[in-house]
Amino acid sequence: MRPTERDDAADSVLGKAFALLGSFRAGDSAVSFAEMARRSGVARPTAHRLLHQLATHGAVELSEEGVRLGMRLFEIGQLAARPRGLREAAAPFLSDLFHATGETVHLAVADGDDVIYVHKLDGRLGPELGSRVGGRMPAYCTGVGKVLLAHAEPDRLRTLLEAGLTRRTPRTVIAPGMFMAELERIRQRGFAEEHEESTVGIACVAAPVFDAAGAAVAAVSVAGRTHKIDTFRFAPAVRTAALGISRSLSRGSY
Repeated sequence: MRPTERDDAADSVLGKAFALLGSFRAGDSAVSFAEMARRSGVARPTAHRLLHQLATHGAVELSEEGVRLGMRLFEIGQLAARPRGLREAAAPFLSDLFHATGETVHLAVADGDDVIYVHKLDGRLGPELGSRVGGRMPAYCTGVGKVLLAHAEPDRLRTLLEAGLTRRTPRTVIAPGMFMAELERIRQRGFAEEHEESTVGIACVAAPVFDAAGAAVAAVSVAGRTHKIDTFRFAPAVRTAALGISRSLSRGSY
């Protein structure tokens, strides 16, 4: 590394390498060097050099078609303790919820202003949703996100609202007063609803998962087509699953 490059800067070697890895999108098979450089904002010569270095460590694979994510990243990702332990604790309860409803079941955790889906069971007859394991969505417009924000620290909510909420669909709640009032209702009822706020035609109901210290560490949801999802009817089942996972977490660590 050159003396002028800071280790913690976005334009450091490490920062550029992560920018390149983060430029892959869902559905990508192989991406050209030029496209990866464009997406990441890394200069082409630097991108070419770093990608070859990443390939020597198995982080990416290079072929005539372009660049693919390597199996080494998959191996390392499976070792991440928090999502692995959470998935193991949640698995039987999510399976029961899936068989009881037949709709898509999610388990998600907060990451900054977003949620990341750590587990998903696709509904048998439901629509294809944009969510995926490892994918992220803005927290403010999703059921799992809103239920986690309802239990977030006030400073985090203040920062989120000061940055402004973006309307993703005609039904996205973006007015600060209405949004905060909804979070209060979620705290009182113990579950969150979403009706076409993140995706047109999709509704869901979500409930929080608490750890032994009483912190909301994850959320469970059932999602499907708006005309098939009766959020009040599904809410007790979702809350029961979330409570079961919470009890499981309280007996150990993850």
